[in-house]
This record gives sequence, structure tokens and C-alpha cells, in this order.
Amino acid sequence: MSAWAPDPGAGLLVVVAAALYVAGVRRLARRGRQWSPARTAAFVSGLAVVVVATQSGLAAGEATRFSLHTAQHVLLGMVAPALFALGAPVTLALQASSRAGQTALLGVLHSRALTVLTHPVAAWVVFGGSLVALYFSPLFELSLRNEAVHAAVHLQFVAAGGLFCWTAVGTDPGRWRMPHGARLLFVVLAVPVHAVIGLALMGSVEVLAAGVYGAGPEALADQRLGAGILWATGDLFGVALAGVVLAQWMGHEERVARRNDRLLDAARPAR
Repeated sequence: MSAWAPDPGAGLLVVVAAALYVAGVRRLARRGRQWSPARTAAFVSGLAVVVVATQSGLAAGEATRFSLHTAQHVLLGMVAPALFALGAPVTLALQASSRAGQTALLGVLHSRALTVLTHPVAAWVVFGGSLVALYFSPLFELSLRNEAVHAAVHLQFVAAGGLFCWTAVGTDPGRWRMPHGARLLFVVLAVPVHAVIGLALMGSVEVLAAGVYGAGPEALADQRLGAGILWATGDLFGVALAGVVLAQWMGHEERVARRNDRLLDAARPAR
């Protein structure tokens, strides 16, 4: 973790995202509206996770140890996207934008491409299928050798995880908003994905990207360690998201109950 290796491209994206988010919060404040501090903390924490994943020793050692790659993958593909989804950046953008900006953003949200991508089935397939495509094809070794492909894979981690988490726990408006019971099932069905991939990699006798990591017993042992990390953290990720969905469900039911109580109180004749 002490061997930091700055990635200017990723660092620039983090700075721009932070500046836009803070600008949105300040614009709402100038209008006399308060944005949730918890949402801000979640989004900023997600950016901090991206910094650790792309600028620290994880990034520096990714090309030498598969286990470090999987740790980086967990941060970029699971932890950061979940925090971004809880930060509700789309809602902030809609509330802080001008009328023209809101119209443009709503046009993007309701576009055919985004409507297809954000469908729960598509989000699930992209989240799980992209992992299979990466680890069981020559793409993985290519990403370790080619900087452009490497950056694209990192963006794909965040995008695929973002689609999944936005569907599961996101509060932003969207075309496909599932009830909480369906969201819980959506999360539970995704849990075996990392377990299956982890088991497949643990049981393999061939080293992924052997041209980069080497083909000896040490490289194979590190691959099995990385596979175990992927499996275990995938399960923990599913449990954590399920807990968030349950908490959101309970909060929704409490708000509905309070609203019904107010309606009943208003309907009672005055004595």
C-alpha cells in the first residue's frame, strides 16, 4: 500500500466527479435546499475507494500478482459502485440543474440505449457475464499488457458494478424501478456468480495470464488466493447489499405507515 503509482487519467476522473458533485450540493444550498450529508459521504467514499484502487500499491502490484488484481477488482467493481449508487448522483444532478439541463438529462435517462442497459435482466447479465468474458478469454492478459485496454477494463468494472448496484440499491429515478422484494431476489441471484468463478479459478491447474504472472507453483498459489478473495468478497458483497435492500424496505414501509396515519387523522371528524 505504500508503493503508490499515480494514474493521471483515473485521478482526473475522480477530481472532475468530486467537483461536479460538490458544485451540485452547493447550488442546492444557494437555493435554500439541503442535500443529504449521508448521500454526500457515500459518494465521496466511493471516490476514495477508486483512488485506493487505482493509485496505491494495488495498482502498482496488479501486474505481478493476481491476488492484488482481484482486490483491485473488488474495490472498483463492487465497493465503489455501491457507494456511488447510494450517493444518488442522478437525483442531485436533476435537482441542481437548470430547466434545460434537466430536460437534457431526462432525455438521456429515457433514451433507448439506457433503457435497455438498465433493465434488471441486462444489468445482471452485464455484471456476471463481463467477469466470465474477462477471466476466461485472452482479454485478461491483454489488459495487463496494453494500457488502453487496461483502462477500459477498469472503466468496465465500475460501469458494470454501477448498473448492478443502481438497480439493486439505487434511489435515483429510472425506467425500471423494482419493488423491494424483487430487488432482494435480484441481489440473491447474483451471489453465486463470484462463487462459481472463484471455484473455477481455484480448481484450475493453469495460470491465467501466464505470460505475465509466470507459470510456476507460486503463481498458481497466488491465483488460488485471488480466487478465494473473489469468492469470499462476492458473498460478503451480496450479504451487504441484501442488508441495504432490507433497510430501505423497512424505511419505505415506515414512511407509508406514517403517511396513512396522517391521512386517517385528517379524515376523522373534529370533535
